[in-house]
Amino acid sequence: MKAIILFGHGARDIRWREPFDRLLGLWKSDYPDVMAELAFLEMMQPSLEDAVTNLASKGASKITVIPVFFGQGGHLRNDFPLLLEDCQKKFPAIALSATPAVGEDLGVLQAIIDFGTRAL
Repeated sequence: MKAIILFGHGARDIRWREPFDRLLGLWKSDYPDVMAELAFLEMMQPSLEDAVTNLASKGASKITVIPVFFGQGGHLRNDFPLLLEDCQKKFPAIALSATPAVGEDLGVLQAIIDFGTRAL
């Protein structure tokens, strides 16, 4: 069974997570048959390991992690691969993969341009 994890940085201010909660809600509305969880690098819960654990307990056999970051900074180049590797070691039966940061996608960048155009 396939699943996704929407992975964000995390912040001290709980309100920072509100767009992530909305994003997860949109995913679940559009794709109710594909399990999805949020996970955060730091300062917020659940952690990546907690999200993988939860999805594994629900029968996920293939999990794609989508970094909801604007670019591939140090966290995604250095910290994230280690977290993903640790999860893979703890869950060897699950196929774990990750996409590039969402901000690397041309469609996401175009959506930002469109947003700016509507603001004019």
